[in-house]
Parts: sequence; structure tokens; C-alpha cells
Amino acid sequence: MAEGSRRRFLQSSVALASASVCHRMAFGFALSHPFKVGVITDEITQDFDHACSVASKEFGMDWVELRGMWKKSLMTLSDNELAEVERILANYSLQVTDIASPLYKAYWPGAPRSSEGPKRAESGDVLKQQGEVLERSIALAKRFKTNKVRCFDFWRIEDVAPYREAIDEELRKAADYCGRQGIVLVVENEPACNTATGREAARLLTAVKSPHLALNWDPGNAVMRGELDAYPTAWNLLPKNRIHHCHVKNAIKGPGGKMVWSPTGTGYVDWIAQFRDLAKAGYRDAVSLETHWHGGATPEESTRVSWQGMKKALINSGTM
Repeated sequence: MAEGSRRRFLQSSVALASASVCHRMAFGFALSHPFKVGVITDEITQDFDHACSVASKEFGMDWVELRGMWKKSLMTLSDNELAEVERILANYSLQVTDIASPLYKAYWPGAPRSSEGPKRAESGDVLKQQGEVLERSIALAKRFKTNKVRCFDFWRIEDVAPYREAIDEELRKAADYCGRQGIVLVVENEPACNTATGREAARLLTAVKSPHLALNWDPGNAVMRGELDAYPTAWNLLPKNRIHHCHVKNAIKGPGGKMVWSPTGTGYVDWIAQFRDLAKAGYRDAVSLETHWHGGATPEESTRVSWQGMKKALINSGTM
């Protein structure tokens, strides 16, 4: 490289680095921040460009989680639409934490009808259909340069015991298949599915020892299922080295004692302590805001309120 070109290259690199530092410091991000702070874009709005603008320009984030946009699932977008997603991400310099796939949010074949799933069950070969979802999810992960695909473990069965071993085996096979392609399968503890709580997640990870199956830890979901001590009691049961994604939201008891979603800063989950413990455990993956609470005038306003609570908890935990 000629000396003049080399000098211009170095000057440009310094300028870009300085701009990045200024951007992050303007939003209060410490340079030693351990987490990939992001948001599920469709929690802000279905307008993907606007959601990315809010995440980047207003929230100061570098990461987003992809699930849906333009009132469509990411799984069903055309190649032209996926190219537009790529263009928008590049425009806002955003990276993708994971593919928030609906994989295994389905009825387990042969089990009694779950009260948690949709009234209309899948027809045909459910596992074959889910295999197609898995293939699509892996392809999307590679396209968007992430090594993580989110999944579930089937609609909750009242008595899962007769089916539990087979479900575990299905997850193991899927995880090992992902592993051969450089992908980690992160199973989310979801109130409507068979692994809903921290305790159930600990059981699952003990039963399925594949290094390619990890946990998408969601203490808010566990609370919604009735595990009010999801943090810290259930958290303490989890193998920390197998947590590779984290959803951030909260829940409280509403009228009549029923659990309802709440802004991140209010509820049973002490996010200040949870963020602190994640950092102490060496966690360096995503903490992704999944608003769910809709107390604001719009989903965007609700997410804005929850982001303020999340940001405050990050700052007060010393991790931001």
C-alpha cells in the first residue's frame, strides 16, 4: 500500500472507531459492556425500517433479533423481501443476535390436545413439517450471519411424562444436526410449552447433553407460568455455561391475582441483580428486549418504556 493511501486508510479507520465510540457513549454504553444489547424488532413496530431506526438511533443498540416484519413471519419472506431486510440492517449498521424461529411450537404427535396451542392443530406429518422449519431457520441464520436459532419444545401437555423422553430425543437430534452446520439451537422456556420454568429448563439441559443445545433464558416467561422465584432460586439451578440467549421482560400479579406482563423495571424479576449475575457467570451473549407489555399508547411507546427500565437496570447493575 502506498504511503499516502496507507495514511488515508488509517485516518479513516480512526474516524470510524471514534464515531462508534461517540455513538455508544452518547447513549450511555460503557466500552467494557459485556452483553449484546438488542430488541426483537416487531415488538416496536411491523415497519422494519422504522423499528431498526428506533433500535439504532434512539436506543443506541447494535443488535436486533429477527422474528417478523411487515405483518409476516421471517420464515415466509420472499428472497426480495429478505434482501430488503439485509439492506435495512446494513443501513443502520445492525447485527442479528439470532433467528427467533417458531420451531417446535407445535402439537406433539399422538399426545392429548394441549389447552395452550391453537384450536386448529397441524395436519399431516408434524415432525416432517418442523424439519422443514429447521432447515429454513438454519438457512436464515447463515444468511444473516448469526450462529443461533431459537426453538421451543411443543405445546404444553398436561401429563408430559409419557412423551418427555421422545421430545428430548427430538431436540437432541435437531441440536446435533444444527451443530454439524455451525449453529446452536437455543430452546426458550415458554409458558405455553413443555419447558416453561427455570426448573424445567434445568431438567431439559440435564437430559439433553448435546453441546449444540443451549437455553434462551427468559425469567419473565417462568414468572408468567407461576415460578415466582425464577430469579434467583431457579436461576441458581441452571448450568450457566449453557445459557446462550436471554429475553428481557417482566410480569406482576394483576387484578384477581392473575399474572400479567409489566414494564421491564417493574415486576418479580430483579433485572439489576439478574444482569449482574449474568456478567459474573461470564455470559457474553445477547440480552434481547421482548416487550410483551402493551400498556403504552402503541407497541412502540410500550417498548420505549420497557427499554428505559432495561437500560436503567443495566446501568445500575454495573454492566452498562
